[in-house]
Amino acid sequence: MFDKLLSPETIEETLRIVQSEFLLGIWETLYVTVIATALAIVIGLPLGVLLVAGEKNGVLPLPRPVMQVLNVVINLLRSVPFLILMIMAFPLARLIVGTAVGTVASIVPLVIAAFPFVARLVESSLREVNPNIIEMAQSMGASPFQIIMKVMIPESVPSLLSNFTIAVTTILGYSAMGGIIGGGGLGKIAINYGYYRYMYLVMYLAVILLIILVQIFQSVGTRLSVKSDKRLKGK
Repeated sequence: MFDKLLSPETIEETLRIVQSEFLLGIWETLYVTVIATALAIVIGLPLGVLLVAGEKNGVLPLPRPVMQVLNVVINLLRSVPFLILMIMAFPLARLIVGTAVGTVASIVPLVIAAFPFVARLVESSLREVNPNIIEMAQSMGASPFQIIMKVMIPESVPSLLSNFTIAVTTILGYSAMGGIIGGGGLGKIAINYGYYRYMYLVMYLAVILLIILVQIFQSVGTRLSVKSDKRLKGK
């Protein structure tokens, strides 16, 4: 197996694929990951805020049925395996972007899979905020909106950045699975060449690049989280 893997013919073909496919694959992977993460945050951040602020003892209590429906919907979407969710999202992707396959179409199931996850991460971050700070803001007459925007979210920025980093790396992993249904990026290269054509060296290279991208996102996210932590600035 290793003789075939490292044969001159295999290496030559691998180099040809690297030159013709990998640069575009990296770009498509980054494009899908960044766009899907941004949209997931746009949807998930308000939902995560509602999960905390809308509780009975929260700053903006919502009717119990509303909170129950919100929790059920988020839990249901999180429980569906991503591969099945991609297939289920075909009609919606076709409705939004005009096709169910391709790089752009893969963003739709990625967002659907990611925004409930982001909502739970936001919920976790907001629950770390010191309740005494919120009570102080309430005693000073701050409105619920002011408490959310000027107290809860700013105080949880380091945790939010850390959790958003987790979301990015998770979505990056999901994007690789998009190659199964015709999505672009490194996942498509790994599947089309590494799996269907038994070119394992190409698959290994695609996996290594995905690992490198994850490490880059993780390092940047961790650094931003540390820099935004006011508790560390005083040390």
